[in-house]
Amino acid sequence: MAEIIQKDGTWVFDGDALRLTPGRDKNVSPLRRELGELTVPLRALAGVSVEQGRRAGRLRLRLRDGADPLLQATGGRLTEANDPYQLTVEPDRYGVAEYVADEVRNALLLDGVPPDPVAEYLLPGPALPVSVSAGDGTASFDGERVRLEWNWKTEDAKAATGPRTIPLAKIVGVEWQPAAGLENGHVRFEVRGAPVTAPPKYDPNAVELWGFKKDPLMALVAAAVQARLPHPSAPAAAQDTVRPKPAPLAKEPAEDDHDALLRRLRELGELRREGVLTDEEFALAKQAVLKRM
Repeated sequence: MAEIIQKDGTWVFDGDALRLTPGRDKNVSPLRRELGELTVPLRALAGVSVEQGRRAGRLRLRLRDGADPLLQATGGRLTEANDPYQLTVEPDRYGVAEYVADEVRNALLLDGVPPDPVAEYLLPGPALPVSVSAGDGTASFDGERVRLEWNWKTEDAKAATGPRTIPLAKIVGVEWQPAAGLENGHVRFEVRGAPVTAPPKYDPNAVELWGFKKDPLMALVAAAVQARLPHPSAPAAAQDTVRPKPAPLAKEPAEDDHDALLRRLRELGELRREGVLTDEEFALAKQAVLKRM
């Protein structure tokens, strides 16, 4: 058995699987804490590496494409802090990290595990039920249906549609996109017979995300749904329907870039006054906007 214990978490390899347990350090992200302990079977792995740095290094796992519904749903857009397959390693434990990595590599060679993509999920996805409140609503999933509920920050046109209950049988895809710069993120559920024709802020099948602390947790809902959809590599006949090609998104009215930045500053100020943003979050967001002016 090979084991490494760090403030960031503990990884244990028994020859058949890696058990990844997030640490209790304050720097461990809410997403990793909510995911909890993960058991990654050896056959789900494509490789492992150790990256050394002056202050800290990283032990990284590379999973075979299609093995994990979380990685499938997030499409490589998780930040390092939210990636459960990375472990921050202190410099005095680089030797231990290399030992763990070598044990995993040797097991992959002995078992002849290929690095090729897989045709089925080898990890189960987040535990159910799962419910997350972030952005302009709450998304919940119990294994059979998705429930979307709106809050006071939702656009009136979308809020007027009321809460949404979407049976899993009607969902043909799920998309999670984090906020980046001035571009908001979203989690969107693609529903059979309902082509995408509106931006997430107006789409009753999507929750808009603004880049705040809880936003990455929406990836848990996306992954839980993804785990119960046909695998992307499954034959077309095994899927109930071919995913419809999304219609072009309706564009929001064009604005002068400077006016858009000023509007964003006003929105941030309102969110701070309402207690949605802490002073620190407001200062960071304001600094990012000012750099673009």
